[in-house]
Amino acid sequence: MRKKTRKIYVGDVAVGGDSPISVQSMTTAKTSDVDSVVEQINALEKAGCDIARSAINSIEDAEAIREIKKRVNLPLVADIQFDYKLALAAVENGCDCLRYNPGNIGGSDKVKLLVEKCKEKNIPIRIGVNSGSISREIVDKFGGVNADSLVASALEEVKILEDLDFRDIKISVKSSDVNTMIDAYRKLSEKVDYPLHLGVTEAGPLYQALVKSSIGIGSLLKDGIGDTIRVSITGDILEEVKAGKAILKALNLRTDGLDIVSCPTCSRTTVDLPKIVKEVEEKTNGLDVSSKVAIMGCPVNGPGESKEADYGISAANGMGFLFKNGKTIKKVKEEEIVDTLIEVLQESKNNEN
Repeated sequence: MRKKTRKIYVGDVAVGGDSPISVQSMTTAKTSDVDSVVEQINALEKAGCDIARSAINSIEDAEAIREIKKRVNLPLVADIQFDYKLALAAVENGCDCLRYNPGNIGGSDKVKLLVEKCKEKNIPIRIGVNSGSISREIVDKFGGVNADSLVASALEEVKILEDLDFRDIKISVKSSDVNTMIDAYRKLSEKVDYPLHLGVTEAGPLYQALVKSSIGIGSLLKDGIGDTIRVSITGDILEEVKAGKAILKALNLRTDGLDIVSCPTCSRTTVDLPKIVKEVEEKTNGLDVSSKVAIMGCPVNGPGESKEADYGISAANGMGFLFKNGKTIKKVKEEEIVDTLIEVLQESKNNEN
């Protein structure tokens, strides 16, 4: 069962409470390059992202937020490091949330100014702890960078905000080590009821990042911990969104879009199944249909899996049987399988409307 946390709002997206678990990603273009950032955010939205984040490294970046917000639909989180003045400028220019690392935004007097401005604008703050940014004092106290020092760093900043009567907070305690990340979030979840942003930081290139994030984020979500997620990948930011959605779908925490079941192939496979699956992925991208589709080339498991899915293809020897809700509806040639499936899915979508 999912842990009940406080509900906050990042723009119009609810985070925490009983709200759906949201998927986030971060733009890579310089934020002052408005056209490029707008293009990236709109592409993220199309891919299924719920919240975008951009680094604010200059006053020009902060001022660009106002124009960016006019041209995008996703809420925008301003990622601030080291300079509280940039944080104030980001809030003034319309960001939907602030993210900063504990201790590097300035002393308590700077945090107080920031809290006052966030209260005025109803802007939440994400306390973003990373394993590479814990203060030396806390590292020494807890014997290194570990789950306890990550949690202590987060709680220290939480107390500062709570003492200023500010509780519009979400927290992350990310580590590049999966076991440390899992342990830290579990410990933090026992101590606070603020919504938690899950992620494995610096997870690496695509395949390594997918494995680390699936284990780390997936384990916590299965425990009922987590309210919003980001899969960090060195590469295409759209892959982060695809991966995040896939993790949620695997745990039945998100149902939008196709859930494709397909066999890994073996010598029993007599059709070009990888090609068929790839074409279905490409041609259904952006098709707003929430269905489970089985694409099978195995005479052993194929018919059964196809019948269990909302839609299914069981293909062999140049032919394919198309199933809908367990019943055979069409028999087509191998080269017609993909287009026929797309037609059926589109027809189903049209009937819903």
